[in-house]
Amino acid sequence: SSQNFSEEFAEAARQLKKEAPRIQFGKIDVTHQHDLRKEFNIQAFPTVKFFVNGSRKDPIDCKGVRKASAFITWVKRRTGPSTVLINSTDQAEAIIKADDLAVIGFFREPHNDSVEVFCETARDVPEMPFGMTASEDVCANYGIQKNTLVVFKKGKPVHHEVLEDGRQNKLVLARIIKTFTLDLVTEYNIETSVKIFDVPVENHILLFTPMNSETFDAIYENYKSAAAEFRGKILFVLVNTDEPRNGRIFEYFRIRDIDVPAVRILNLTSDAKYKMPADEVTVENLKEFCQSYLNGKAKLHLSSEEIPEDWDKMPVKVLVGKNFNNIVF
Repeated sequence: SSQNFSEEFAEAARQLKKEAPRIQFGKIDVTHQHDLRKEFNIQAFPTVKFFVNGSRKDPIDCKGVRKASAFITWVKRRTGPSTVLINSTDQAEAIIKADDLAVIGFFREPHNDSVEVFCETARDVPEMPFGMTASEDVCANYGIQKNTLVVFKKGKPVHHEVLEDGRQNKLVLARIIKTFTLDLVTEYNIETSVKIFDVPVENHILLFTPMNSETFDAIYENYKSAAAEFRGKILFVLVNTDEPRNGRIFEYFRIRDIDVPAVRILNLTSDAKYKMPADEVTVENLKEFCQSYLNGKAKLHLSSEEIPEDWDKMPVKVLVGKNFNNIVF
């Protein structure tokens, strides 16, 4: 909520006042400040913008940061180095083990675009520590041959992303990294729903299934296998159909008891829904569905009720999704 956000923002201001007094925090209620709202193109609330060197032009947008600790890191990485320089394996281990998650950039050739992209990505992901190294010994210790970004979770490497020469898309890298704040498959519930929508991946796939069924374990393993392949591109969510509190989601996707297990993809931006064409929840079917969706080949799923028997008895015909095309066009 805005109130909660306001408190976190104030807490960040309090802490930074001691550490970096040059950085000033302010807030504006733009309800009556129409000129300011127009000048800075404020569309949503709350919006945070960072003004650098006393200039009103081109402030930096601070998006998706909600906690005071992340605010502080975000500001520090904008005003100073965004990553810690690592010179020894001990130093690397200390960073990797200090938090649940850590991101390390290993660079065999330190002077190229991928270093810059890595540092820019670190600025956009203030939720976790970033370190970088060009030390031969450190790279050798982790078996790194090429310029590589490695995500560590609970001290273990969980993702390797080779940083090619040339400018990689830092938004894509940031998305991939942020998905590690969630499990590979996230079960939907009241607590996780906020986290799910906080991760900046607009494509969500949902598996609707009863978790107490005999086939659950096999289906879940298949789902997890497919999830590993599409990390950062599609967010894999599990919806337990035994849980009465999930009723609203079934309604939204028009899922009935006879449909489960069912798999749907939702695009958050357009609100478009897609149904997996195959009935069996196999790794092969899931991968094919996800790939066809990413290639723009998946068919839109227009939920429809059954055609009423007396749809054409009256002068005004009754149309539903299933007979709409035939009758109208």
